Amino acid sequence: MKDSALQLILQAGYVVKGVLIILLFFSIVSWAIIFFKQRYFSRANKESEQFLRAYRSGRDPKGLYQATRNLTFSPIANIFKAVYTDEMHKAKSETKRLLRRYGALESAKLEKYLNFLATTGSTTPFIGLFGTVWGIMNSFRGIGAAGAASLAVVAPGIAESLIATAFGLVAAIPAVIAYNYYLSMARRMIIEMEDFSEEILDFFALDNT
Repeated sequence: MKDSALQLILQAGYVVKGVLIILLFFSIVSWAIIFFKQRYFSRANKESEQFLRAYRSGRDPKGLYQATRNLTFSPIANIFKAVYTDEMHKAKSETKRLLRRYGALESAKLEKYLNFLATTGSTTPFIGLFGTVWGIMNSFRGIGAAGAASLAVVAPGIAESLIATAFGLVAAIPAVIAYNYYLSMARRMIIEMEDFSEEILDFFALDNT
């Protein structure tokens, strides 16, 4: 096709092409994060269920640690193992401090890379808009140089510049949806982890008595 999207991209100016490359980078990284976080949260949920089954079975701390030591994605399993392996958890106040510390580390892991999705969703539409504005400016300069303002003269340049806006939206929409979805999942798991920290605190307190 004469006016296909690929031809419009190839015929775009250097600035518009640079904008498209930037948007392509944001899109590729965003999708990589989306697939990574999907796998991460799926594994974390499964491992948390596995840990809770072992915990509810009434094991002692050593037996529970041995049964769940290979669980690396579950936040509640990770804070349990971290507190268990830390030799400083002698008093209840010290265990509480360790739970806060390791809980904060697990929360950071759950929210890791989500800021990039938020940045992509908020900035790529404006980056695309910049490419569009720049392309339209070039179109009007071309009109001035040609001394004509017919639709045949204006349309190709406008269509070429609007490709940048389309690319910006294509990069932004999945990033915004994924950010909101994964942020809600992260917050839910953080709340579950904070609630379960009280149980872990009593668990170790009973073990130390």
